Amino acid sequence: MRLFTFHQSGSAYRVRIALALKDLEYEPIYVAGGRGSTDLMKPDYLALNPSGLIPTLIDGDLALHQSMAILEYLDDAYPERPLLPADPGGRARVRAMAQVIFADTHPLTASRVVDYLDGNLRLEKDRQTAWLKFWNARGLSVLERMLDDGGTATYCHGDSPTMADIALVSQVFVAQNVGVDLAPLPRVRAIYETCRALPAFIAAAPENQGDAPGN
Repeated sequence: MRLFTFHQSGSAYRVRIALALKDLEYEPIYVAGGRGSTDLMKPDYLALNPSGLIPTLIDGDLALHQSMAILEYLDDAYPERPLLPADPGGRARVRAMAQVIFADTHPLTASRVVDYLDGNLRLEKDRQTAWLKFWNARGLSVLERMLDDGGTATYCHGDSPTMADIALVSQVFVAQNVGVDLAPLPRVRAIYETCRALPAFIAAAPENQGDAPGN
């Protein structure tokens, strides 16, 4: 497998965590992502990923994109160390928590949104930061309330990491970069700290990637 990745991308972070949790080997292909990047608009990359976004996972003849779809694919194709519970109710609960991040939060805080706020709407930097802090805090606050419904244990759902924990950790990383205060989110903070201590999450962490500054 090959993964087109960028160390600061929250979406790529999710896929790196999933690959590490499943102990799947892959070749990282570092792409210059983030604000103002033009590498993702090159024809050879667009042929793999028409959205021009990160990540893209190559597995054999398959070119997969959209992090949620990639995580679902990995769980179907490589079922060892599952990312979803076995029971339908548990699977729905984990997917719902993940979608709070994947669908409701991340799209409003992605770098291309900030590019538009800056380049098209000409918003001042402090107003851009206010936008990012608001939507990150709101999404994580929803997740905090969902974690109070009785299904939470060491992790978001039970005693092993799931897709929900992957979503939580990746979005907390993004939120911390813009100064979101985690003090009002004790469950989110506790699960984040527990996950970040696991070898798979350490290996996938942005600061430990080959394209991170200093590496």
